[in-house]
Amino acid sequence: MGEGLYLYLLAVFMLAGFVKGVTGMGLPTVSMGLLGVVMPLPVAAALLVIPSFVTNVLQLFTGASVWRILRRLWPMMVLIVLGTVVGASLLISISPVWSSLGLGGALIVYAIYALVSPELTISSASEKWLSPLVGGMTGLIAGATGVFVMPAVPFLQSLAWSKEELVQALGLSFTVSTIALAIGLYHHHALPMQSFSLSLLSLVPALMGMWCGQKVRARIGAKRFRRCFLLFLLVLGSEIALRPLI
Repeated sequence: MGEGLYLYLLAVFMLAGFVKGVTGMGLPTVSMGLLGVVMPLPVAAALLVIPSFVTNVLQLFTGASVWRILRRLWPMMVLIVLGTVVGASLLISISPVWSSLGLGGALIVYAIYALVSPELTISSASEKWLSPLVGGMTGLIAGATGVFVMPAVPFLQSLAWSKEELVQALGLSFTVSTIALAIGLYHHHALPMQSFSLSLLSLVPALMGMWCGQKVRARIGAKRFRRCFLLFLLVLGSEIALRPLI
């Protein structure tokens, strides 16, 4: 890795941490999208493991409802782990063309969904059978693309939570997804020591960016920032998906 690539990694994780500080999510999404432009997706996924894990653990323990949320969502979490470990084999084995299409498609779908922001409400009865189904689907997509948001985020947002509980529920989902992705990459020999060391170094700019984002969140309109962020994801996802076809 040259000096230019190190500086690029520093900027990517600082930006990704900043987005997470403002919106409460987006670090893996931004990281995978921007790192996927300059390196193979399995390498990009390995680099985000530690920054994603630490920042999401911090988010998970922002309130006192951790164990109640875990008891409610444990079937979803179990299927996220299984799906991610299975999906990681696709990230390692399939052609870069298809992996780019998958990552770009995941970013596009999430950006469009979030921009539209449909009002969804899921009943307690439906939650019981949807929870493991959503977990399995999220895991497969996360394992294959390194992006943890679909369909977990829309599902969690449609449940009855307080604002604090939703933040913690998202933190739990992202934390479990990150651990499962690391297990999947390690199982397929795609988590070498060099990537682990770079991932550890990337934690510093990610935390700095997250701190700055939390400070800025109190000063700017979060809705406007979120809309600009989603439009950026839409453009980035389109570029990643179309690049192998051009």
